[in-house]
Amino acid sequence: MRQCILYDSPEPGARIIGIEYMITPRLYNTLEPNERKLWHSHVYEVKSGMLVMPQPTIPNAAWEAAENKEMEQIVRLYGKAYHLWQVDKGHTMPLGEPQLMASYTAPGQFNFEEMVSDRDRRFRTDYKRKQEIREYIEEPEIHEHADQAWKVQ
Repeated sequence: MRQCILYDSPEPGARIIGIEYMITPRLYNTLEPNERKLWHSHVYEVKSGMLVMPQPTIPNAAWEAAENKEMEQIVRLYGKAYHLWQVDKGHTMPLGEPQLMASYTAPGQFNFEEMVSDRDRRFRTDYKRKQEIREYIEEPEIHEHADQAWKVQ
């Protein structure tokens, strides 16, 4: 299991806005069906260039290679993310209960160009470049219980 901290920016003083747990398909398959429905796949996040890791100050080519090695693993994992701080609502501190968040898992679920371009500007990255250099990453089969937030109930 991986435990990931989600930040609102790559800058010093960035706020922790959430956490995500990631598990292997082997662990995912041991979960009860109702629990599986709370988890999402990472294929779209990885292959679209939406998922990035904040880049430290190292040469871009070295970072791309390291990040892609991680993405080769993440593409197969299932995630369960909790958001703790709604900075997009202007909150100046974490308010309310943590929220289980669904992830985008396919084209057309949100205005990708607008939202990810804004993220790219803030994080100084480029999703189009990420898509290009991740083309080689194989897409695993996604369990039918995953990604329920986007399936008609």
